[in-house]
Amino acid sequence: MTPAPGHFLLPAMLPRHKATITAVHAADGLYQRLTALGFRRGQAIEIIRRAAFAGPLHVRLGTTDVIIRGADAACIHVAP
Repeated sequence: MTPAPGHFLLPAMLPRHKATITAVHAADGLYQRLTALGFRRGQAIEIIRRAAFAGPLHVRLGTTDVIIRGADAACIHVAP
């Protein structure tokens, strides 16, 4: 699903930038896992670092740090 105007996918964020999650568009199993980890609409998110060669992303949700695969991160829409 394409992000709304002014929004973008989580993997497009650069390290040390903050945004707010606007939507999570994933299959049921992945959606449940992501929401259990804290990836919910309205949640503030920050990219801490990116692995080389399109590897996983290290993100911070509040006080929780999570490592997420790039393919899974592409299901998360954010806005500045």
